[in-house]
Amino acid sequence: MSWLKDCIWNWFQLLALRIVKTGEVPKHVAFIMDGNRRYANKQNLSKAEGYLKGFHKMIQMVYLCRYLGIAEVTVFAFSIENFKRSKEEINVLTDLARQEFKGLLEKKEELKDDGVCIRVIGNLSLLPADVRKLFAEIMIATRENNRIILNVAAAYTSRDEITHAIKDVIQGVKDADILPEDINEDLITDCLYTYKSPKPNLLIRTSGETRLSDFLMWQIDHTCLYFSEVMWPEFSPWNLFCAILHYQRCYPDLQKNINNLKPITRNTRVSMFLDKLYNKRDMAIEKMSQSILVDKA
Repeated sequence: MSWLKDCIWNWFQLLALRIVKTGEVPKHVAFIMDGNRRYANKQNLSKAEGYLKGFHKMIQMVYLCRYLGIAEVTVFAFSIENFKRSKEEINVLTDLARQEFKGLLEKKEELKDDGVCIRVIGNLSLLPADVRKLFAEIMIATRENNRIILNVAAAYTSRDEITHAIKDVIQGVKDADILPEDINEDLITDCLYTYKSPKPNLLIRTSGETRLSDFLMWQIDHTCLYFSEVMWPEFSPWNLFCAILHYQRCYPDLQKNINNLKPITRNTRVSMFLDKLYNKRDMAIEKMSQSILVDKA
């Protein structure tokens, strides 16, 4: 009778989905996908299996978010701080990235049909060349898809992101593209890795941790935070529903703060500088995708 239990369970999930959709649904949800290693230990799995379960959970949540009408998802996949872990674990993570992103690239037509756009944000120069190339290829292959955007933060921390944004601003002043008086919070926001994205409405962290771990620190000034006790591979549709219901309770206060924000205005000089910067970044992705890898063996 397990099939009957599954049918009833799926019916309740569908009902819960419909209930959630009657309220205000966040347009952009961010996830700190914590607890993969602890889940592996709990289930007597290898670290590689734990991270693989976490990757599959990420894909499941993206499609669930798309069904709910969420337009953008950002996940914290790999922190720059993770480079301090053992070489064995770093190799596990990079091998997983190779394997799964190759799989995604092979399914690019399916991603196109599903409307999934994948962007990778972070200091990609810190990653192996073949992984960078894979990331660039999947970004180019899916960039026209528009039903849901998945931002994968890899080799990322907010401190690194803000540092690079400030360096870009300084270079703009040196090149006489902008003037010192053009520098403000809005300009820095426009120079972040996340310049294509609106700020997250809801940030979810799993595994019972209540830290932000240097993730999107600039972007979450008006974001609803939700901390879940479950480990990421165990995060279920019910857990997502609870997080969105929490957001819906917070929404009136969040909306008041957002309504008080002044719209961003840019002069022609700043707009031209940003166009130049974004074009430079796009060209870097194109160059990465076309790079020829040399076998060092």
